[in-house]
Amino acid sequence: MSTWVIGIGCRRGVSVEQIHAAVFAALGTRPLASIRALASIDSKKDETALLEFATHHGLPLQFFSKRDIAQVETSMSGRVQALLGIDGVCEPCALLASRNGRIIVPKRVTDGVTVAIAEDGSEQQTDNERT
Repeated sequence: MSTWVIGIGCRRGVSVEQIHAAVFAALGTRPLASIRALASIDSKKDETALLEFATHHGLPLQFFSKRDIAQVETSMSGRVQALLGIDGVCEPCALLASRNGRIIVPKRVTDGVTVAIAEDGSEQQTDNERT
């Protein structure tokens, strides 16, 4: 069974309901049970709704620095670039927290919350299969 990581970006002060709605919109028919972890930028370590969502669903929440995120090539968000000086949050965080993964659900914006899903890479891949 494949496992996934959800990268989440959000405006300050969003509700846990907003995060829930965005995550489940991105998941679609995929089961929450396949989610291994959540990931976001370290400036969200005190974002109550994000912490509550992770705790409620029993999911570990990993945080990454702007410097780490800036190393990941991803689609650019003008808003995030202007606010934080990096191209994005949800896609690079999902990739950083994944195990050599790839984005399977690109960034979706739902009511102030951005969500992307990365699938963990298969350990059996050869270099040729990755290109």
